[in-house]
Amino acid sequence: MAEAADFQGIDPSPARHLLRRAAAAVAALPLLVGLVAPAAHAVAAAPATHTAAAATGSRTVTVSLDTVTPSAPVKGDVLTLSGTVTNKGRETVRQARVDVHLGERLSSRGAIEDVARRTGFSEGREGEPLGGAYAVPLAEIPSGASREFSIAVPVDKLGVDDAGVYPLGVSLSGQTPSDPYDQVLGAGRTFLPWQPAAAKSKTQLTVMWPLVSSAHLSAETGSDDQQTPLFESDALAAELAPGGRLERMVTLGAELPVTWVVDPDLLATAEAMTRDYQVRSGDTTVPGRNQAVAKQWLNALDKAVQGDKVIALPYGDPDLASLAHRGKRISGSLSHLRPATELAVSTVETILHVKPSVEYAWPANGALDPSIVDVATSAGADKVIARSDSMREHLSYTPNAARPIGGGTTAVVTDAVLSTAFEGDMTRAGASTAAVQRFLAHTLAVTHERPGTGRSVVVAPQRMPTASQAESMASALRALGDERWSQGSDLVTATTAKPDPKATTNVPSARQYPRALSRQELPETVFQQVRTTQDTLDNFKVILTAAYRVVTPIGNAIKREMSTSWRGRPQEAAAYGQGVQTHLQSLTGEVKLIDKSDLTLSGRSATIPVTVQNQLVQGVDHLVLRLTSKKPTRLKLNDGEAAAELPVRVAGGHSQSVKFTASANANGPVPVEAQLYTEDGRPYGQPMQFTVKVSEITSTVMLVIAGGVLLLVLAGVRMYSQRKRAAARGDDAEATAAAQGPEAAEDADPAPSVADSDDPVQPSDPATDTGRQSADPSGPGEKVEH
Repeated sequence: MAEAADFQGIDPSPARHLLRRAAAAVAALPLLVGLVAPAAHAVAAAPATHTAAAATGSRTVTVSLDTVTPSAPVKGDVLTLSGTVTNKGRETVRQARVDVHLGERLSSRGAIEDVARRTGFSEGREGEPLGGAYAVPLAEIPSGASREFSIAVPVDKLGVDDAGVYPLGVSLSGQTPSDPYDQVLGAGRTFLPWQPAAAKSKTQLTVMWPLVSSAHLSAETGSDDQQTPLFESDALAAELAPGGRLERMVTLGAELPVTWVVDPDLLATAEAMTRDYQVRSGDTTVPGRNQAVAKQWLNALDKAVQGDKVIALPYGDPDLASLAHRGKRISGSLSHLRPATELAVSTVETILHVKPSVEYAWPANGALDPSIVDVATSAGADKVIARSDSMREHLSYTPNAARPIGGGTTAVVTDAVLSTAFEGDMTRAGASTAAVQRFLAHTLAVTHERPGTGRSVVVAPQRMPTASQAESMASALRALGDERWSQGSDLVTATTAKPDPKATTNVPSARQYPRALSRQELPETVFQQVRTTQDTLDNFKVILTAAYRVVTPIGNAIKREMSTSWRGRPQEAAAYGQGVQTHLQSLTGEVKLIDKSDLTLSGRSATIPVTVQNQLVQGVDHLVLRLTSKKPTRLKLNDGEAAAELPVRVAGGHSQSVKFTASANANGPVPVEAQLYTEDGRPYGQPMQFTVKVSEITSTVMLVIAGGVLLLVLAGVRMYSQRKRAAARGDDAEATAAAQGPEAAEDADPAPSVADSDDPVQPSDPATDTGRQSADPSGPGEKVEH
């Protein structure tokens, strides 16, 4: 019971703590006695020149068990153990041999973990070596050198009896020049799950298979009709390509009984890669060339998920814990969750042609507190994936995963040991084998905890397993394929399993939330940036005639800003968010007022034009231009008001001049401000200021104009008088000529006629002064004043 309590992560009471310490001291006595005797023998046998620096021990040689085949043998099988030994000491190991040990059957999951944590070699715990034909000699091993080994042992020779989990070990014994006697210089251990016949009650095992990645798409798209997407890098192609992380997840998952857990943003990103796309490269972009890779991956995934359960996370996989602890302080942060859930459904249905379940929320590492549950359910989820190291049990057995936690919400508590079994570097064969055998051991131990009662256990591995981690998980699940003690299930079925009445339903308090996870959360500044960007987008979209071209890519990018994948990377998260905001600001800046120089207004009224420029590829509408006179007593607008408004609608790539009527009351400069507004009254863009210089018509100007008019009138009167006198003189000349006779008329000079000259002059008129002004004769029609 104490082991089981420790395994579940329970803090023991002081009394139990004292009992455990006393028990540990008693248990250690035989070990101490066993250690003292060999130590005394070593001192007696060692030469006088032996020093501590040359001493050897059970950690002189490292032993790596690289393969255990088969992982879960049955009667009649031959167990093959192979691996590598490496001499870490300073001296050469001679007369080396590898032995196999089988310990006593382990009684609980806590005992399994004790063995997994054990280091060194303890002869009393490891079991007697098989020896004989199953002791493999090795050539001497110089310092730093390695040797490979392989031992084939019939299972019947191991001495296993009852079904259960046994510690299985390999030791290397040998001698060194300073210690010329046989001793164990290194040991490696693993577990042998022994279940020769099918168990009466099998454990229902549900494995969540996550398809999640980090953000790859930027907020930017091309101005073409297809809105060519821009990727931050082409790193996703490596994950989708054969051998890549996501390719292995799909290929392996297609063969296994798993529940797919998908971030719809990954699907949308891969789908965008199937068409023309651009990749950011420094300050420029280059065409993406991995369309075929993306198509192949999506086709394989489409086939793999058919007939399986698919769980869709909210679009972008938002960090629920960060939202609960930091984001909800910023207004509007939680409003993104429900749209992200709705978008998840349509995205998965469109790309994978299956209807996903969106009732599940998955906080980071399955750690819960009341605020996280509240945020998770606000997105529409009524089932929360927790983990047993968060909701700790006071039980000696593993209960069913599902249990009610109040408010109509079900917590699906995943097994912490099984869920974390494949974390770490699984590229090393020894590490992978150890993880597989430990996983199998725990699943068998769960079945044996309550042999007559079947249990439903859920495994939730890390969100983004590496390719090697995925391979190791697949190896473990294949070993369970015979269904001797477990049976594959899905998450929906596990959720509906009857809750164990003794299982805890208490959600941990906020004080119990792990500090290590808290330090990884997104900072509050990320959510402040999200709010700023969303406010800018809300103000921008109302003026667009094709708003979807901006709202969709920017809105999806905002969801990515809150992704769980940013955990522990606050600088990268902030940089991505800043990039989204910068791009949006560049778009909003394409609709602006053209700077205007100062104007001069002469007269009582005039027109003031203001130009609005739209450099977007789409038109803008629902804008209002407001012109405000800062000195309305001097200059009024339109109907005699201090401010005037006119609607604005500009086609893409065009400008429009908006004209306001102004009336002046007094001279002097008047500051004027132009500002664009959306129809709902929110300012759009920056205001523009210019000055209107009012110049009224003065009395001097009026006198000059009046004088000019008077001169024109007088000139007209004089011309009329001259022509009248000329006509009178012509009549008198004709009368005189008639009285003197024909001779006189012939001697007289002919008088010019009106038809011959525009300026008739009689001999009796005084001489004109045109000669002094010009030596040339007057042109036709030219008026010469006397």
